[in-house]
Parts: sequence; C-alpha cells; structure tokens
Amino acid sequence: MDAMPSHPLTVGFDLDMTLIDTRPGIKAAYLALSAETGTPIDADLVVSRLGPPVEEELRNWFPHASVPATADRYREIYPTHAIAPSLALPGARESVAAIHERGGRTVVVTAKYRPSAELHLTHLGIEPGAIIGGLWAEAKARALREHGAHIYVGDHTGDVRGARTAGALSVAVTTGPCDAQELREAGADVILSSLEEFPAWLEEYMGR
Repeated sequence: MDAMPSHPLTVGFDLDMTLIDTRPGIKAAYLALSAETGTPIDADLVVSRLGPPVEEELRNWFPHASVPATADRYREIYPTHAIAPSLALPGARESVAAIHERGGRTVVVTAKYRPSAELHLTHLGIEPGAIIGGLWAEAKARALREHGAHIYVGDHTGDVRGARTAGALSVAVTTGPCDAQELREAGADVILSSLEEFPAWLEEYMGR
C-alpha cells in the first residue's frame, strides 16, 4: 500500500491504557469467557499486563490448539461485557483535541480487534482520523508509515518498538503495565506520567 500524504502534524495513539482504561471491561469479558468455557482465568492478572494481542494472553489459559477459536469467541462476547465499563483515561480527550485544534490528524493503531476499538471510541466520543487494529509492537510501524505519523504515543515497550521501527518520535505514558525505566530502556524519546501532560508537551514541542 502506498503511504498516505504526510500531514505536518500526524500523531498516532495506542488504545488500551493509553487513551482508554479498558481494565474493567476486559476483566468482565475474561470472567464471562471463563464462566462459559469452565476454564479458570485470573482476570486480575490478565488486566495487569495489557498490550499484546489476545491470542498471546489466551495461550496462558487454554491449550494452544483451541486458542484461535477461543479468541474468536472472546471477540464475539467482548461488546456485551467490555465497552460500557471502560472509560477514557485522564487527558485523552484533551490530547486528541489539542492535535485537532492545531489542524493536525490523529490515528489509533492498536493490537485490539478493530471493530472492538471502534466501539470503544464511538462510545466515548473520541474521533481519530483513522483506526487500525490487529497490529502489535514492530508491526505497528506499517500503519504509522502508511498514515505519515511523526509521533506515536503508547504505554507499552511494544509501542516504543513500533514507533522506533517507523522512525516516529516515541512518546510513552506510564499509565499501563510498563514503568518509566522500562520505557526509557526500550528507547522512548519522551516519558509522561499520563496524557494530562500531553497538551503542554505538544505546545512546547511545536514551538521548537
């Protein structure tokens, strides 16, 4: 696919634990999956390490041969259990608005199943220019390049790797499972405690 024309300010965002606190919803979905399948799942442990694709997590609880079908079932029940309890993280709406107010463009690039990501964002009234799902870590670079993203904001070391692979500035927030040291060691260019700090950082960055 040819790269899209680059906007002077195009910013990519991860979804889970960057824009949205999906822990309550994902926990509810895993508890429902556990009840349906009769397979014990430590849902609190699951939501403590969000980031990788659901298949990677399911391999911890189900025989490998059953993981693809189980992942499909998880995605089927996800809208019923996971959308309503999941809230925007502090600063998420303001960060997206700060980019749009500057005439910039936002894209969400996530490992989550795209229809689920769309449901979350619609429910919360957050409107990026594009939503790309099913990409994790270095694979995120493909979408970031295609959409001409200069900055990628995420909470996981996998997000840092994706940004670096794409040649984008890696802005990391410590609202997810990775702390500042882990993100720094992974190569993050900027580390913020949350998206509440992003609009001020963006103003400074654009003023350079």
